[in-house]
Amino acid sequence: MKANFNRSALAEALGLLTSVVPSRTPKPILRCVQITANKKEVRMCATDLEVGISYLVSEVQVDKEGEVIVPADRLAAIVRESVDEVLLLEAAKGTCEIKGADSHFTIYGHEPGQYPIVPDFEGAGEIKIGLSNLQEGIEQCLFATAKESSRYAINGVLWEIKDKKLMLVATDGRRLARRRVSLSAAPKGEAPANLIVPAKAMSLLDKIGASEKDAVAIKLVDNQILLSCANVVISSNLVEGNFPKYEDIIPTDYDKKLTLPTEGTLSAVRRASLLTSEESRGIKLSVQAEKIVFSGRAPETGDAQVDMPISYKGEPIEVGFNPQFLVDVLRVIKTPEFELELGQADRPGLIKSGTSFLYVLMPINLG
Repeated sequence: MKANFNRSALAEALGLLTSVVPSRTPKPILRCVQITANKKEVRMCATDLEVGISYLVSEVQVDKEGEVIVPADRLAAIVRESVDEVLLLEAAKGTCEIKGADSHFTIYGHEPGQYPIVPDFEGAGEIKIGLSNLQEGIEQCLFATAKESSRYAINGVLWEIKDKKLMLVATDGRRLARRRVSLSAAPKGEAPANLIVPAKAMSLLDKIGASEKDAVAIKLVDNQILLSCANVVISSNLVEGNFPKYEDIIPTDYDKKLTLPTEGTLSAVRRASLLTSEESRGIKLSVQAEKIVFSGRAPETGDAQVDMPISYKGEPIEVGFNPQFLVDVLRVIKTPEFELELGQADRPGLIKSGTSFLYVLMPINLG
C-alpha cells in the first residue's frame, strides 16, 4: 500500500477511530486500526467487537492498493505531532512507514487479513434523521445513562419509534431524561420494537462533525444497528434486556408549578452546593410565595444560601436534590426558561423544557 494523506483529514479520522479502540484487551489486534486502500478511496476501521467504525478518508491520493493493520495510538500520536500538510503512508508485510518532509517513522503491525470484519452500510436506510437533531437529542439524554450497572439495559439509551417521532430515554435509576426528536423518514410498515443502543455508540454519533444538511441513515440487521452519516458508518450490537417501564415514574398529578430562568438557576445551584461535603451532598430547595431559596450545609464546613425571586401561588414546599444531577440537566437545556413541577417532599421533581424535553429527578432526604 502507498498513499499520500492530507494530515488534518487523517488526524480527524483517527480522532474518531481511537475512541472505539479498547485501552485493555486480551486481543492485541483490537488495539489497531485497519487501513485499506483501493484505487478510488481509503477506508479505515476500528472495533472493540461491540461497536465498530468504518471511516472513508477524504483528501487522499492512492499510488498503490493494499492493506495494513497498525497500533492506533502510535499512528495517532505520529499524525498529531507532525508538522507536515501531507504525509506518505507506505506499507508492506505488516510494516508501515510514515514519511514527512523531515521525518520517517516505521511501525510494526499485523499481517493483512487478520482484522475482524467491521460492517459497512449497503443500500438505503430504513430510518432517516437530521444529524444535528439527533446530536441535540443525544446531548440531552446521554448524561443520564448508568455508568456502571449490573442491569445492562440502563447502560444504553432506549429508542422508541412511533410514526415520524423518535423518543430517546435514558436513566440510571435515580434520574431519567426523555427527549422527542422528529424523523426525516420513518420505517415503512411496522416500526421496530423498542431498541436499546449502547451509550458508547451514542457518544460516537455525538462526535461526528455536523453540518446543517447532514442526515443519518439507520438500518437494523439482526441484533445490530448500523448508522451511516457522510463518510462514517457506526455499527453496534444492541443491548439485550428490558428497559424499565419509565412512564410509570413520570408524575402527572403535580399542582406546584413554577417557571425558572435556566442560567440563573444553574448559578444558584452551583453556589448553594459549594459548601456541601461527601456526607451531606444534597441541597435544599425551599419554595415560598415570593422566592425560592437554594441552601446547602455541611457540619464541618458551613452553610450556603442563595435567594431567587419568583412568582408562585401554591403551598410552600421544601425538597432536597443532588446538586450535580441538577447541574447536569441545566447545562443541556436549550431554552432560556424551564418549568419545575413538584409534589410532596418525598416525590420526584419534574423538569420540562418546551414540548420535547422532560427530566425526572429523585429527591434525597436531608434529615
